[in-house]
Amino acid sequence: METRSNYVLVGGVVLALTFALFAFVLYLAKFSGAEKDKYDIFYRQSISGLAIGAPVQFKGVPVGEVKEIALLPRSPDTVRVRIEIKADTPILHGTTAQIESVGFTGVSQIQLAGSVAGATPIDEPGPFGVPVIPPRAGALGQLLASAPELLNNVSALTASLNELLNPPNRKSLGNILASTGRLTGSLADRGPEIAATLVEMRGTLKQATAAAQAVTQLTAHADTLLTTDAKPLVHDLSLTASHANATLARLDAVVASAQPGIDTFTTQTLPETAQLLREARDATAQLGAIAAKLDEDPAGALIGGRKLPEYTAPGYAPPKKGKK
Repeated sequence: METRSNYVLVGGVVLALTFALFAFVLYLAKFSGAEKDKYDIFYRQSISGLAIGAPVQFKGVPVGEVKEIALLPRSPDTVRVRIEIKADTPILHGTTAQIESVGFTGVSQIQLAGSVAGATPIDEPGPFGVPVIPPRAGALGQLLASAPELLNNVSALTASLNELLNPPNRKSLGNILASTGRLTGSLADRGPEIAATLVEMRGTLKQATAAAQAVTQLTAHADTLLTTDAKPLVHDLSLTASHANATLARLDAVVASAQPGIDTFTTQTLPETAQLLREARDATAQLGAIAAKLDEDPAGALIGGRKLPEYTAPGYAPPKKGKK
């Protein structure tokens, strides 16, 4: 009886502990589930390697996992991926989701990035009841998406090259390459001359630089001369010009006041003076004639015994007598 009682007691304790552990696990599962958020991501590209349970990382930090992958019935080219991540993950406007491969195993995961500090959280419900994170195509996805266009561009480029490199153009291109080879050889032969020319050019540039510096210094000296030494001279010239202008003004006034006298002297005094000089010249001539007569015959000149010849003054024309 005692042995059977011990078995029952031990079994009861074990069952109680089992139920307690199961309840604790359920509690933890419920608690952890309340701390996670769900988001949908819509991809229009292949998601090869991505499976349910694949990890979700935020800038390399594990924050959750993929919970569901499904095709949209009305849009077969779109894949809906639902993820579940920690509630404290900063899913803000600007955050994007990219599918990236993990090593060389072919397994893919979702990488979240692009959150900006200060942005608002992404919390608007999407078409399936949870917020939507915008997708971001990976490098491989972008390459695969642009592969058809890239192949078309390569085909067009190949056709253009074939048209460009036709036989006549290939011949012309060969001639150009040959001419380029000859030119290169000529330049190589004249390498020393080119080097000497460069040296001379360098010397010329140095001389030109020195000349430019000298001109700059001369300009500075001229500026100093004009601004300092020439100022007194300019001041003196200004004063001299002012005095000269005043003197000319006074001279103009004097000439203006003397103008009437000058006009009278020119029109009246000068003609009268000329007439007086002519009369004085005539009188002097007559006096000379009398003196000569006295010198030749003083007695006759005084007594009047010999008739004196008529004297005609130089320049004097006697009037002509008319016929009777």
